[in-house]
Amino acid sequence: MRTYLRRASALVRNIDVKVEATVRSMLAEIAAKRDSSVRRYALELDRWKGGDFRVSQHEIRHVSARLPETFKEDFAFVHEQVTSFARHQLESLGTFEVELQPGVWVGQRLIPVTRVGCYIPGGKYPLVSAAIMSVATARVAGVEHVIGCAPPREGDGIFPYTLYALHASGAAEIYVLGGVQALAAMAYGCVGMTAVDLITGPGNAYVAEAKRQLFGIVGIDLMAGPTEICIIADESADPALIAADLLGQAEHGPDSPAWLITTSEKLGRAVIAEIERQLKNLPTTFTAAAAWEQHGEVVIVTDDDEAIKVSDEYAPEHLELMTRRDSYYLERLRNYGSLFVGEESTVAYGDKGIGTNHTLPTGKAARYTGGLWVGKFIKTVTYQRLSREASRRMAPIMGRLCNVEGMLAHQYTTDVRFQRYSPRNIPEDANSG
Repeated sequence: MRTYLRRASALVRNIDVKVEATVRSMLAEIAAKRDSSVRRYALELDRWKGGDFRVSQHEIRHVSARLPETFKEDFAFVHEQVTSFARHQLESLGTFEVELQPGVWVGQRLIPVTRVGCYIPGGKYPLVSAAIMSVATARVAGVEHVIGCAPPREGDGIFPYTLYALHASGAAEIYVLGGVQALAAMAYGCVGMTAVDLITGPGNAYVAEAKRQLFGIVGIDLMAGPTEICIIADESADPALIAADLLGQAEHGPDSPAWLITTSEKLGRAVIAEIERQLKNLPTTFTAAAAWEQHGEVVIVTDDDEAIKVSDEYAPEHLELMTRRDSYYLERLRNYGSLFVGEESTVAYGDKGIGTNHTLPTGKAARYTGGLWVGKFIKTVTYQRLSREASRRMAPIMGRLCNVEGMLAHQYTTDVRFQRYSPRNIPEDANSG
């Protein structure tokens, strides 16, 4: 049984019809007119009047020299955190070959994607850490060539911290290019780029829709909608801390859901009151208040198992635990993008570089996928090889299945091997050595 002390007053729409049509038109034009259309959109939408889109090494060095050393030290720390975790993920993967039947060997190989394009948004919050999450993780995976794109700020080049982050994370080429035109340029190979195989990165509704429509032409990391936070808490939790964490994510935008699931009605009411109090002094209260008003929810449940059930239905992007039984939840929860266990951890740690990746599934996609990780940049491919005797042994079985399906040309390929590898047709030393 569940009771709502507070329910969302609006639904988050994953696809806006007008956005979809606008993006479709832009992509079609860029596919046809290529560089000229990219330049036009860059001027109209981002006020970019520069000549080359590609950032020179001289500009990178110039910008880097002006940044505070404290930022560079902090960046180096989180870069090592994220790449270290990615290396451990990589080590958990493996290649193998196994002989399933005498003379029948099948195997698995791990092959990195060759070329990746990573988009870093600008806008109100330039997500500097996104460069590590995408570019650096791709490099750990073994991607040969990574392109980075970020929009100009006020028409005057990439945000200096973002430019540094892209370069320090391992981007081989960096372009001053934003929005739909950036993703299209990477996918189609415009303005000096070689077309990439996979594109990654967060962005606004237009960027998300461009990724959706480009999927198939290139691979994508995942579809990302408005960021989400859910907290599961019991009576032992601190209402002020819960309120701070909910509002911390709500500042992303007015369409960002913030949910609390609790076994304590008293705590739920205290959190609602605390949010109202904190909103009075929050620097980003205009955005956070709108998000809370439209998409905030507080759900009261009867016990821990019901809390788990409700949370799995929400399948939140970020899920925090503040209970006396955090280990119980950790073992049983199934649907979330990333889990933050105990009040000592917080979404901000994951967002900025504690080690886990911050590109995560939203809109209930956590029911069927996790977030961006080193394996996303790696193709798991398979192979087979057979001895002649094994091929002849397999041929009748596979041929009969081909026949059942009516695929007679397929069956012929098995029949010819059955005849070809007859003992009387195979030299005695054919399979030796």
